[in-house]
Amino acid sequence: MEDFSAFVGLSRTTVSKYFNDPGSVRRNTRSAIEAALKKSDFRPSMFAVNLNRRRSNILGVIIPNSADPFYMALTRRIELIANEAGFLAFVLSSDGRAEMEDQAIQTFRSMNIAGAIIAPLGVQSHHRILAELGSSIPLIYVDSPLDETSSFVGTDNRQSFRLIVDYLCRSGGPPCYFAMPLVNNNASARQEAYVEAMRQFRMTPEIVPVTDVRSWDFEKFGYDEALRILKGEGFPTRTVLCANDRVAFGVLGAAYQLGLKVGHGADCDLRVAGHDDHPLSRYACPPITTVAQNYNEIGRLAIELLLERLDDNAPAAAPGSGRILLNAELMLRSSA
Repeated sequence: MEDFSAFVGLSRTTVSKYFNDPGSVRRNTRSAIEAALKKSDFRPSMFAVNLNRRRSNILGVIIPNSADPFYMALTRRIELIANEAGFLAFVLSSDGRAEMEDQAIQTFRSMNIAGAIIAPLGVQSHHRILAELGSSIPLIYVDSPLDETSSFVGTDNRQSFRLIVDYLCRSGGPPCYFAMPLVNNNASARQEAYVEAMRQFRMTPEIVPVTDVRSWDFEKFGYDEALRILKGEGFPTRTVLCANDRVAFGVLGAAYQLGLKVGHGADCDLRVAGHDDHPLSRYACPPITTVAQNYNEIGRLAIELLLERLDDNAPAAAPGSGRILLNAELMLRSSA
């Protein structure tokens, strides 16, 4: 910065003001700096600048799986709105591993980020680390809440499972529940939501026993487990409600492998439903009946809530405030 200031013939203070806010310097000064930038190809280190600021313009985002379409849609929405507000959203993936989540948290602490949006794995040992991070910067959780008091934006699992369970019970036999691997708090929350919904409709919950596999490869998990179950005693009911659409893809694959017909009809062997409305669910064979999460709205509300917390003039948020639960929409297709 000192070398560039000497090159352009202005004080370091003036040059620094330009990089923090180009509109804060006079037009002729701005023109001189921009001409010198083109000539010298000088670029300030964004990370060095942010380390020296009282509050940086970097926002951290941690997701469990960068290849999952839900998280891809979520981060795209967050990055777009953050950029429009003058912030850079820096996305890291924990790859579904506790040690990677811890490394991402420590990386963001070293970068002096202004705030963060996190889809947590829910690892108990990380609650203290995240609480320490949340005491210094605003944190918003998405997809699955860390606990009952954290600020959170996501789908109301109770509403979404009431919706799908009600439809499945009215349109055919009551559903058994095919769980997802216990990779985050969402896994247990969805199972509890299914049990609650079944009891509300005076039905007996049927949880399908599955192997305890902690993997984000949901399609393989669904395929392997469904194949094992179908080759054995079969599902406890003819209707199978999967914790998410990716697990449902695996169930469809296993049924096809064994020559079973999936669909809503007297000539069908199974009905299969999911949750989330994965982008490929409508193109599966058969297309999957599911409930749709509003990915874009979750991303929009999460980043807007975080930006609101970063507003110096905004009142301090009370613990546990900012919990936003969105309703899901039923998507009827031929699998159920």
